[in-house]
Amino acid sequence: MTGGGHSADGDLGPRIRAARQARGTSLRGLAATLHVSPATLSQIENGNTGLSVSRLSRIAEALDLTVPQILDVAVGADPAGVPAVVSTPGPRGEPGRGAARARPDWREYGPLDFDPVLTAALEEFLDTGYHGATVRGIAARAGLSVSGIYHYYPSKQAMLVRILDLTMTDLLVRAESARAQGHDPVERFGLLVENLALFHTHRKELGFVGATEMRSFEAGNREKIAELRTVQQRMVDREVTHAVREGRFRSDRPHEAARAVVTMCTALPTWWRRDGPLSPEQVAEQYVGFALELMGRRGPG
Repeated sequence: MTGGGHSADGDLGPRIRAARQARGTSLRGLAATLHVSPATLSQIENGNTGLSVSRLSRIAEALDLTVPQILDVAVGADPAGVPAVVSTPGPRGEPGRGAARARPDWREYGPLDFDPVLTAALEEFLDTGYHGATVRGIAARAGLSVSGIYHYYPSKQAMLVRILDLTMTDLLVRAESARAQGHDPVERFGLLVENLALFHTHRKELGFVGATEMRSFEAGNREKIAELRTVQQRMVDREVTHAVREGRFRSDRPHEAARAVVTMCTALPTWWRRDGPLSPEQVAEQYVGFALELMGRRGPG
C-alpha cells in the first residue's frame, strides 16, 4: 500500500479477489463500480500495482465489507456464499486469539480474549500511558522475559497497533451485524449508535486507549487506524444521507450532526463506570434517543 501502510504485494490482492468472488461480483462489475478499468483491477488482485488506503476503502464498500475484513483477516465463503471472517494466525501459525468472527451476536460481550502479552500491554498502557510503558514492565505483567516478549511482538509500537487493529475489527464487524438488522435508514442509524454505545462501555478500556493514544502511533500506523475510524463514520453517514433524502431527518447540518453523534459515543470511556448508576444497555438506549433528537427525526419509527 502506498503511503507507508501495507504493501499491495503478498496476499492482499488475492484476498480482494476472494472477497469479490464470494460476493458473486465479476471483475468487470467491480471495476465499473470503482470507475477503473478491468485491467487495473486485475493488476490490484494480482498484487502488481500500488493500492492506496482510500482505494482499499472504496473496494471494501463496493463489496459491502469492512476494511479490516479484507486487510487484516482471511476471507472465505460460508455455505450461504457470504464472506466469513477468520482470525489471523498467531506468532507460530496457531489460530489468532481475539480476532473478530463472522456475524457475532453484536449485543453480547464476553471476557476480552487477548493473548497474555496483549493483555499485559493493555494494562500497562492504561496504568502509565503508552510513552510511560516499558517492554520490561509489560514482560513482568505477562510473566515472561523481555526476550520472550520479542518472540511475539517486535516492539511496543507493534503491540499498540495490534490492540487497535483488534479493537477496530471487532467494532466494525459488530457494526455490520447491527446495521444488517435494520429495515430502513432510521432504524439502521439507531442500531449503529446502539452498537457504538455498547462497545464503548463494555470495551471501555480499549476505547480509552484508542481515544488517548492516537498521538503515539508512527505515521503509517496512524494512517491505518484513522482510516478504520473513517470507515465507521461513513457507515453512519450513509444511513444519515438516506434518511435525509427520505425526509426522515430534518437536521440542517446532518453530517456535522452525525460526526457529533459518533464523537459522543467514543467519549463514553472517559466518564462511564461499571459501578455507576447506568448499565451499558441503559446508556445505549439513552444515546440512541439523544442521537435521533439531534438528527431531528420525523415520521414513524
